[in-house]
Amino acid sequence: MTKCATCGVYRCKENGPEFPGFCPGKNEEELIREAITCYENEDRGTAHAAAEVEATGYGSWPRVREIMEFAKRLGNKKIGLAFCLGLRQEARIFADILTANGFEVVSAICKTGAVDKEVIGISPQCKVNPGQFEAICNPAAQAAILDNAGSELSVLLGLCVGHDTLFIKHSKAPVTTLAVKDRVLAHNPLGALYAGHYYHKKLKGINK
Repeated sequence: MTKCATCGVYRCKENGPEFPGFCPGKNEEELIREAITCYENEDRGTAHAAAEVEATGYGSWPRVREIMEFAKRLGNKKIGLAFCLGLRQEARIFADILTANGFEVVSAICKTGAVDKEVIGISPQCKVNPGQFEAICNPAAQAAILDNAGSELSVLLGLCVGHDTLFIKHSKAPVTTLAVKDRVLAHNPLGALYAGHYYHKKLKGINK
């Protein structure tokens, strides 16, 4: 069973000797060889652009610039932006930055269509404010709208857990992420891992 998250040696980084017994580099060699073929064919450009951005801006470019540099290397002119209502100000700033750097921006907000949650069978008790109109987050529609507008690379900004899953599933354009939703930690979900004295311990005990 592959357990990379609990590995203590990470020989894969240096291709060193003595790979752990659970290492996929040791046990899944054929699968890995097959997977690599995609980088020689349809995904070659994406893999090369990602490597160039990593090497050129390592430790000095923020994610916003990395996305723009990645898009430029792929020859993308039109960027789709799928954003959460709660991050509409950030979406406006990001769109302005993209536009100033020569990109055409098409964007779709999460509540697009104004469809009440009950329309898709969500019970009133599952609303944040039961008894009131409450629009669903509509990632499938966001993806369709951006694809229809000709997005060449779609960027996620603050979509909720699960809504991001649905967007990625339905998007025909390739997808990358600027930021994810974390209402408690100022959209910095890794804070729950770094703050071991509080959140880490709290999360470990949620099922007790």
